[in-house]
Amino acid sequence: MALMPHQPNDLMIRKLDSIFPLSDEERGALQQLPILLKGLKADREIVGIGERPAQSCLILEGFTCAYKLSHLGKRQIMALHVPGDMPDLQSLHLAVMDISIASISPCTVGFIQHEDLRRLCEQYPRLTAAFWRETLVDASIYREWLLNVGQRSAYTRMAHLVCEILIRLKAVGLVEKWSFQWPITQEKLADALGITAVHVSRTLQALRADGLIRMEKTQVSVPDWEKLKEAGEFDPLYLHLQVRKGA
Repeated sequence: MALMPHQPNDLMIRKLDSIFPLSDEERGALQQLPILLKGLKADREIVGIGERPAQSCLILEGFTCAYKLSHLGKRQIMALHVPGDMPDLQSLHLAVMDISIASISPCTVGFIQHEDLRRLCEQYPRLTAAFWRETLVDASIYREWLLNVGQRSAYTRMAHLVCEILIRLKAVGLVEKWSFQWPITQEKLADALGITAVHVSRTLQALRADGLIRMEKTQVSVPDWEKLKEAGEFDPLYLHLQVRKGA
């Protein structure tokens, strides 16, 4: 691992600023926060159930997921994390992890020591509120996922997930002309959406046939955003993104 204190911080600032208005002074303080970088291959555990981490992670490149296993070893993916997310921020206050977090594609992850986060929050109380809001938005996403898996058809679930990932990536500047990286295998989509990998394949084919998405390797493009939103019953309210004047 190598210490690189500046470039990674920009993504964290962009993400927090998308859900909580930061001052220039607060952005400057976040810019100085030490972050220790580590490159990971796909399917590598970052932190597991029962662990007591002294640091939180920041996703810088690639996607990760939060998951649990049943007693029979069946995996349920509870959340997907994109660059800018801090998926185990709750470990700052909950000493023991109750969920596992792992890479689902090659990733670059930044680790921030809890003591540094606590010191930052003591010096800048509004950043405490910003990090708290981050965890509240995570909880809101969990609630939407519960509705998605429990009550929507596979077609609608998939369309909704594509909409969500697009909007979350757009918030941190990682969408270009309605096109974005989608490094998620059909097996992992099955674990996230509660359907089989075969059903995932058929559902993606149906979305492509209806002209709602285009896929090329790990790239997804959305030709008609309004139609995809309608197909996915998607309302971005639950993401609680800040609307900027003139944006």
